[in-house]
Formats: sequence, structure tokens, C-alpha cells
Amino acid sequence: MNTKAKRSLAAGAACALGVGLLVSTPTVANAAPITVDPTTTAVVNLLHFNDFHGRLDATTTVQFAGTIEQLRADYPEQTVLLSGGDNIGASAFTSASQGDEPTIEVLNAMGVDAAAVGNHEFDKGVDDLTGRVADLIEFPYLSANVTLNGAPIGPAYELVEIDGITVGVVGAVTEFTPSLVDGSGIVGVEFGDPVAAVNEVAAALTDGNDANGEADVIVAEIHEGSQVVLPVNAPQEEQQALLGPDAAAGGPFGEIVNGLSADVDVIFNGHTHRTYSWLAPVPGAAGETRPVVQSNEYSNLVGQVVLAVDRASLDVSVEVLTNHARTTAPAADLVAAYPRVAAVKEIVDAAVAEAAVIGNVEVGTISGPITVPALSNGNRGEESTAAQMVANMYRDQLAPEGRGGADIGIVNPGGVRDSLLYAATAPETEDGVVRLAEANNVLPFINNLWTITMTGSELDLLLEQQWQRTAAGEPLTSGRTYLQLGLSDNVTYVSDPSRPLDDRVSDIAIDGVFVTPEQEIRIASASFLMGVNGGSPGDNFWAFAEGTDERDSGLVDQDALLAYLADNPRLAPDYSVRHVDIAGLPEVVEAGAEVSVQVSLIDRIRSLGAEASTAVEVLDAAGAVVGSGAVTVVADAGGKPLSTTAAVTFTPGTARQDGSTAPEAFVLRASNGTLIPFQVQVTAGTAAPEPGPGNGNGNGNAYGHGQGNGHSSHGNGNGWGHHKGHHRHGHASIR
Repeated sequence: MNTKAKRSLAAGAACALGVGLLVSTPTVANAAPITVDPTTTAVVNLLHFNDFHGRLDATTTVQFAGTIEQLRADYPEQTVLLSGGDNIGASAFTSASQGDEPTIEVLNAMGVDAAAVGNHEFDKGVDDLTGRVADLIEFPYLSANVTLNGAPIGPAYELVEIDGITVGVVGAVTEFTPSLVDGSGIVGVEFGDPVAAVNEVAAALTDGNDANGEADVIVAEIHEGSQVVLPVNAPQEEQQALLGPDAAAGGPFGEIVNGLSADVDVIFNGHTHRTYSWLAPVPGAAGETRPVVQSNEYSNLVGQVVLAVDRASLDVSVEVLTNHARTTAPAADLVAAYPRVAAVKEIVDAAVAEAAVIGNVEVGTISGPITVPALSNGNRGEESTAAQMVANMYRDQLAPEGRGGADIGIVNPGGVRDSLLYAATAPETEDGVVRLAEANNVLPFINNLWTITMTGSELDLLLEQQWQRTAAGEPLTSGRTYLQLGLSDNVTYVSDPSRPLDDRVSDIAIDGVFVTPEQEIRIASASFLMGVNGGSPGDNFWAFAEGTDERDSGLVDQDALLAYLADNPRLAPDYSVRHVDIAGLPEVVEAGAEVSVQVSLIDRIRSLGAEASTAVEVLDAAGAVVGSGAVTVVADAGGKPLSTTAAVTFTPGTARQDGSTAPEAFVLRASNGTLIPFQVQVTAGTAAPEPGPGNGNGNGNAYGHGQGNGHSSHGNGNGWGHHKGHHRHGHASIR
């Protein structure tokens, strides 16, 4: 195999600068089709997209189809159109409201030759994929690494004849799929190692045994990829500088790049919604490279790899390697020029019209924008007003005993997919209206809502698992290494990421009262995250498996959200946060000694409408200010506010005068409304006691209202302090 590009990358990059303005006869602003001697050389034009997620739109979907037709026009008999998975599931309302059937019709009309299954193809269960969906598609869904009760659920590969060359397309999905979908729909399904599965098929297609079918060119479509952020068509040296180390670090992407055999000529990715077009080194083949491509999301980009194949030697060379921006050409021009685009437009128009009838019903009102973070698909490590609103909804809708008796709500980071925007959009005539379509886009998965009982210790472990790890407890070193749970507004905690794994979370409080290890807490969440009904907990939050007394509320998330919106007209965004990082807090401090700490993650300033705090104060149990610090805004590379920090100095005190050491409660208060209770072990002096407020020993209510022995209905009032393993009042604190 010879995959060294004959053309320079500068030429390839120039080809990638996008699709120009199209007038009467649409053409791609790209290099002319490659010229070869057809008697000696075949040409294969590979087009790829990933993570479409049913984003049907009257304009952009037509332009998406038009972009593909433009790229196909240069190679009308030599094109293979492939998808990297997640075509359906987590879809926009137009598609979701109609079971994603319009999306499947669009893909059929576009002439997709093959697609890898993505994890979202399993959202409605394996039976839906192999039944209803299989009956609708006109292309194979490839699943080389997926079995049901030991048998393949579908084909592993597809052979496509192009210009006298047989192209073998092998598809596989991330083996983390069980943690990404509702387990009750995949009982008996095994998701094996995608690299091993693709290698096995590639070997069979190149072993000279015609009984297997033979392939001259092998393309891997694997629904998994890198988390590295790169600009579209970055220079190869920039891609190598970032993707090379990411692959070397191991993890799913490293296994793909370094583990796929040299039989595989081209690698297409999906799942992580990233953008790259990298010539990666081929393992075991010194000096040789091959394309590794991912094309963003939602039809924003179309990947292209053009291969020249020597008919005698079957050597492969890469002639074009790029990602194309979706054309902005007028839809009417594209429809007139390309019959497939005309067919797509007809399907989309009908779907949009049907969705308009279904989705334009007003279901609620808001008084400000309730949004996911900027770049939400890549930033599931951030709190957002949308996630906290959904967590509140879970708690409130499942609070009645008949629905599960929830105390708190928790939502997984990827479970909130869109925003509720305040400004009016057609057909709305006033600001703040929420329509059914918008509500559906926030929670498109249709998960059942459940409650479960967890102890304080188990909740602590759950919050620790935001630093992601495998089921065996091995920390993830690549990909999404931290996922921020959305919590209802009655839950707070403190964290310190500088501490060792599983010793980072402390001072968990519910309704202002510190949680104790044995305390039982009813948690409301989605079936996906909890892993109920025989499934595994979602997003690697394994602690849910320790919970007891699982109860199905009988509600699905969408119905619960609609009821919540109806119960809460003019719903407002909440810009306070549920936790902050505090670094430098001492294990024990003398009363009256000054303490300096660094406080981070003070604001949720990437949710629309949020503003950075200006100051942070520390209050004692009586509500007196005992310290403060000014807030510093830390900007990202683009100059947008990303996070806020403060150097805070405060002076802990105590009413005790007996020389004892015991926890004292304080509250960190930010000017955005955030209140985070925390504890400090304070050693008292031995002078005669002076009268003063807050004479309790432990301050059971973290907001400064505890008196006497500090006990509360939530536990013993002492809760946990810093750090795990240190004793607090006779029991081992697990921080």
C-alpha cells in the first residue's frame, strides 16, 4: 500500500477552502477533477458525513444534499457516499416528532451507500434498529462489533464496485455504547472492540478467499474519534502536532489510529463531533500515511478523500483530502440542477409542514434565556442554566410520593441537547414563548424518569465519578475525562481537582444542610443515567448501580418537562452555580488565623445572559462577613469569558473557648447569587467564652441557622468536611 499523497498538502488545503457562491450552474470552488490514465488507474471519490442527528431544515438540508451533489458531479460514476453514524436519534423536532422517518427518507434520496451504526441508532433499542429502521433504509447499517445473544445484528461490511475497483466499507460503533443509551433496549447486546472487529473483517477481505468477498480498497467507518479541537482543514503540521499526541496517549482514538491494520486505507470517524483531515502514520509501515477524517456535525461539513488506485498493483494514493463547508448556494439553484436535491427538498418540505402543525403549540413561557453552554457538544464539563432547569424539573415532577418521593434531581451532561431562547422566533409574536418543538429539542431522547435511593456516601462517589473512569475504576486519560452533572438548586458541594482521584468532593449539602454518609436520599433522573431495568449506568456514573428501591415514575422526560413548564409560567434562568472549586483549604486552622484560598468556577458565564460576578464573600454561621476576594475573569483563546476565579482571604472563628477542634460551617457567597456552604476544622482558644451568635457545635444548617448541637432532619448536622479519612465526631468522614 502506498498512501503518500502525490499532491502537496498546500494544494489539498486550497481545495478545502470551501464551496463558493453558486449562480446558474452550481460548481464547487475546488480543484478540477484529478486526471489519470483510465486504462492504468482507477479513481475512487469517497464522501463522508457524521452525526447528522436528524437536523432537517428547509434550507440547510437542501444545501447539504447540494454540496454532496456538487462533489459527486466531478466523479459521477466513481463516488461512494458514507455516513459515520448517529444519523437518527437526539434529533431536532421536525425529525423526532415523526420517528426520524423523514431523515431516513432524505438519506435514501441522497443515495447513501453505507453507514456505520452510531450509539444513537440504539436510542429506541436494538429491536427498533433491526426492525422498523431496517425496513425503512435503502442502505446497509454496518455493525462489525455488535452482536445480540452472540449473533451479528446486521452486516459488518459492504462491497461497492467503483471504476473496476472493489471498495470494502467496514462499519463499527464505540464500545462505550452501553453507557450512552438506555440499557433496557439493548439487553443481550454486546459491543466489542471496534478496532479488533474491523481488523478481522479487513483481513477476511484481503486473504484471497473469494468466498468472503475481496476488496481492493478498504475504508473503515468507526463511530468514535478524537476530542481535539482544530479549525477546518488546518495545515497538516498543525493537525499532526495535536492529533499525533492524542493518538499516542491511547484511548479509543489512539487504538483506532495505531491499532487498525495497514490493510485499512482510509479511516472515517464520528461520535465526538470534531473536525480533522489528518494524514496519520500507518502502523508497521514506515513512511506511509493514510487519511483519518471526521466532519463535525449536523451536516455542517462533508468530508472528501479522492484515491487513485493502480489497477495492476492496487497501490493507493491520496489525491484529495479535505472537509468542505456546506454550500450557501440558493436552494432553488440546487434543486434545479440536481434531481436528488429536488427529491430531498420535497421530503423536507413535507416533514417541516407536518412538524409545524405538531410543534407550534405553545407549552410554556420563560422570562429569560435558559441555555446550554457555548459549544455544548464539546463542553459537557460545564454547568448550564438549561441542565440545572432540567434537574429541577426532575426533582419537582417526581417529588410526590406516588411518583417516587424525590429529594433532588440529577441530569447527565449530554442529556440536555438544546436551549430555550427568549427572543421571539417565527411563528411567535412575543418574547418568552416556548413551543412544543423547542421543548422537544431540549430533551429529545424520550427517557423514562425514575427515582432511586442512594446514601450520602454513594452520592459522594457519584460526584467523584464526574472525573471519568472505566467500570474497573481506571481513570480515562483521553476523550471526555470530566463530565459535569446538572444538579437541582437545592444541592451544593465543594471540589478540589488538585487532590487525588476520589478525594476531590466535599461538603455536599441538600437544602443547606450537610449530607452525612449514612443519610438516604431519593434521586430523580432519567433511565439512561441510572441504568435501571437491567442496564448499566449511563456516562460511566457507576455509583448508580449501588442505589436501591428503583421506581419508575410512569413519566417520560418530555411529558414531565411539558408539565413543569405549565406549572412554572415565566420560568427564569438561574445563574447561580451548584459547586465551586476551592484549593488551599487547610485541614485544621486556629481560630482567628487568616486563611487564603483560591476559588474557581464561580460563574456559569457561558450560558446566554449570564454576567461575571464581581466579588466573593465568606460568611460565618451567624451570617457575618469574615472574608472576601475580588473576581478575575479568565478568558478563552477567542476572548470570550470562560471562567471566573478569586483569591479569597477569610478569618475563621468559633464560639468555643475550650481548646477543642471541631468543624465550623461557613458559606461562600458570590454576587451572582451563589451560596456554597463548606466546613473548616477550627481549633478554639482557651480563654473565657464571650457571648455571641452561632453557639452551636457543628452548625447543622450550613446557611448559619444551626443552634444547639447542630442536628437536623437530614442527619447528624456535622456532615463531612475536608478530607476523606479524617475523623469527625466519632465517624470516619469520607469528605
